[in-house]
Amino acid sequence: DGYRNTNQVSDDYRYQDGNYDAPNDGYYRGGDEPAQEEDAQSDVTEGHDEDDEVYEGEYQGIPHPDDIKEKQKKRAPAVDDEYRDRADLMAERMEDEEQLAHQYENIIEECGHGRFQWTLFFVLGLALMADGVEVFVVGFVLPSAEKDMCLSSSNKGMLGLIVYLGMMVGAVLLGGLADKLGRKQCLIISLAINAAFAFLSSFVQGYGFFLFCRLISGLGIGGTLPIVFAYFSEFLSREKRGEHLSWLCMFWMIGGIYASAMAWSIIPHYGWGFSMGTKYHFHSWRVFVLVCALPCIASLVALKFMPESPRFLLEIGKHDEAWMILKQVHDTNMRAKGEPERVFTVSYIKTPKQVDEFIEIQSSTGTWYQRWLVRITTTLKQVWDNVLYCLTAQYRMNTLMLAVVWFTMALSYYGLIVWFPDMIRYLQDEAYDSRVKIFDEEEVSHFTFNFTLENQIHRNGEYRNDKFIGMKFKEVRFEDSLFEDCYFEDVRSSETFFENCTIISTVFYNTDLYEHKFINCRLINSTFMKEKEGCHIDFEEDNDFLIYLVSFLGSLSVLPGNIISALLMDKIGRIKMIGGSMLISAVCCFFLFFGNSESAMIGWQCLFCGASIAAWNALDVITVELYPTDKRATAFGILNGLCKFAAILGNSIFSSFVGITKVVPILLASSALVGGGLLALRLPETREQVLM
Repeated sequence: DGYRNTNQVSDDYRYQDGNYDAPNDGYYRGGDEPAQEEDAQSDVTEGHDEDDEVYEGEYQGIPHPDDIKEKQKKRAPAVDDEYRDRADLMAERMEDEEQLAHQYENIIEECGHGRFQWTLFFVLGLALMADGVEVFVVGFVLPSAEKDMCLSSSNKGMLGLIVYLGMMVGAVLLGGLADKLGRKQCLIISLAINAAFAFLSSFVQGYGFFLFCRLISGLGIGGTLPIVFAYFSEFLSREKRGEHLSWLCMFWMIGGIYASAMAWSIIPHYGWGFSMGTKYHFHSWRVFVLVCALPCIASLVALKFMPESPRFLLEIGKHDEAWMILKQVHDTNMRAKGEPERVFTVSYIKTPKQVDEFIEIQSSTGTWYQRWLVRITTTLKQVWDNVLYCLTAQYRMNTLMLAVVWFTMALSYYGLIVWFPDMIRYLQDEAYDSRVKIFDEEEVSHFTFNFTLENQIHRNGEYRNDKFIGMKFKEVRFEDSLFEDCYFEDVRSSETFFENCTIISTVFYNTDLYEHKFINCRLINSTFMKEKEGCHIDFEEDNDFLIYLVSFLGSLSVLPGNIISALLMDKIGRIKMIGGSMLISAVCCFFLFFGNSESAMIGWQCLFCGASIAAWNALDVITVELYPTDKRATAFGILNGLCKFAAILGNSIFSSFVGITKVVPILLASSALVGGGLLALRLPETREQVLM
């Protein structure tokens, strides 16, 4: 009776719902058993090792039910993922990411902080320096470029804003791509676009093409800020992250100092260039534009020798590549510390479940441009999904609060940064106008003017048989005056006008006294011969040195704030740093009411910049830490793009009140800073948080 027919046994074991059910015939088949008394069970199993138990069906070729269950579990994911709900897959992926975050933190701590991080620090610092330079380039070249390109006030305003527009688009687009294509690859693309079009812009002559080049150059450099911070943060441990990201921010300051120093050294030397005929001119300001592209080019070359972020590679399932890079980081740091014998002990790293997968299009499918169109649209669709993900319930509140803080900070900072130089220039103009010389009812005859007349008003004068030869009029007005039998030759003028004058039998030869400079004048038997060629617009005479000095001091003044924020970032936390810095900056704004001189305005500008830099640094750090790896650069790009939009608004609003009132800009800036600072205190603290 102990031996039964094999076919009969196979029929008795029926597969139901993934389990084998044994027949209820009293034989042991590994299934449910009748309940036994504890004493009886104890007697039967005493001295019996369950691991050594031999399954009865083993001799009959029947697999054990437990073995079948294990095989089914191993095969199930590969088969069932297609039919599982996406929410279940995402939940499993999030669980994997949480495990990876803690394991990755331990791995980075094992790798240590040393030569590798410092090398990457300087490479990415050059990229951040290029971003700082880009903000200042157009402002420095405008006084010279406006003469070469004959730019009106509206054209100059558009040129100043177009860079921010490009940076806004670049931050969102390239930041989003960095979460799909990789940090290193997108940063190389970003820097290459900036370097190519910055180089090209220095050679183009027309305003339209120059505007286009600066737009695309801004688009390229706009992507650097989100990518650089996401890239560098993924090589830093929790204890080092806040401090070293703050140190990295110093390169933006160095970029401003570099741009100011190069502008002061190069642009005033107008002869540093060449001309090709009468149409093509390459003056010193174009040399300055070329020099400003050097940090970008240097970073681009150095980046070729840096690896991709291993955290990003793990996120997309490239375990082996990530492991090799982490081993490289470990070995580099250990050799630098004099411990080359230290072994990298990590053998396996948790990889999150891959939900979205690319399907490579075969080369035989469609034409090449159709395949590329599919790839591009698929990638952009994923970038857009990432943007929307930042507004899902899990991140919506943090994203909205961060957006308000970024916006208020940028509106105040960039608005005041433009307002300070404009106010200084306005104060200079007021002082200049107060020194004007007024001449009433003067009579001059048979006199030769061969010297410069500046900042003068001549009323009811009479000039007969006078010669104006090889001279310059600067800020000169003739009102209700008479010119009879006079001769003007080789005369240049700036902000010079003739109002309600009578001009009789007078010759104008080789002058720039164009028709629009004669307002309500009577010209009788007067002749204009061989007018000077070139732009017919009068340009303001800017004190270039003062512009460079103000920018240099403003950039240098953030050094103490950078040092303090770096040393205290991990001690007092990101939230207190943002809130405290913005509130202190708001207080500094109120002191601007007492800025009635150039030196006072420069001093308050330096104080404001020094106080606000800590908030910028903490904002960069907390934005990196609040979002997971596959959304980090996208979220940073969105917020940085919003920042550039606020910069455009701030520039437009604040500059419109120069010379009208100081109350509106000061109250607007201080109110925005107070509101943003108080809201920042409600953000979650990320100081003790691992990088998800």
